[in-house]
Amino acid sequence: MSSQPLGAHVDQTDPVAEAQQRGISMVQFFLGDPQSYKGPQVRYAGGAQALRGAAEEAGVDLYVHAPYLINVATLNNRIRIPSRKLLQQHLNAAAEIGARGLIVHGGHVGEDDDPEKGFDNWRKAIEATDLKVPLLLENTAGGENAMARHLDRIARTWEAIQAAEGAEMVGFCLDTCHAWAGGIELGDAVEQIRAITGRIDLVHANDSRDAAGSGADRHTGLGSGQIPEDELADVIRSAAAPVMLETPGQDLHAADLRWLSERL
Repeated sequence: MSSQPLGAHVDQTDPVAEAQQRGISMVQFFLGDPQSYKGPQVRYAGGAQALRGAAEEAGVDLYVHAPYLINVATLNNRIRIPSRKLLQQHLNAAAEIGARGLIVHGGHVGEDDDPEKGFDNWRKAIEATDLKVPLLLENTAGGENAMARHLDRIARTWEAIQAAEGAEMVGFCLDTCHAWAGGIELGDAVEQIRAITGRIDLVHANDSRDAAGSGADRHTGLGSGQIPEDELADVIRSAAAPVMLETPGQDLHAADLRWLSERL
């Protein structure tokens, strides 16, 4: 059995039951609509405290994925200001349920914008936010002006974050599909990320439907996509962090968990 804890992205209605059905020790889920600026919703019967208690009793670690719309890097005030508000709301909700972390995408600036301003907006966001639980910055697959697609941009974003008060509460989530599609060489991805951040707190273990460097964020089951199997297993193993599946559905999770157990 793997020494790395294994988990999966599940529906939030009863994430503890979802974990038990799969025989896993951690789960990730959205709190509300990932495509909406509406605040988080805890749909577990009994609310946030009941979910926290059930997870603690079952020994299940909870992780929350922030809405996709959050973009604290952008120079557009009509997006950046609601993004910061939504980020804080999700951190508060994640703390209420006892989550181990909140995963958030790096965001981007406009095509003609100065990326340096985007990096500095990350610094400002960290300073303006009460990080009640660890905030895990996730690398992304697409966008030429993305803050966390290419290694040089990840490095500048991380450097800006480190200049902020509260930076010790920021970690890193390595998504294998995003790295592959984003053009990061998987062979030394872990080494390169650790050289930048000093840490990898979580792995999103996903295969990719699309070619390396395609910029396409399309996950598929482990071993059924375009990432060579040995390469995929190596990057997950060498990250030496908890592993979260983001492929859809319990049947696929079962197959992916078998795949991981055989290789880790």
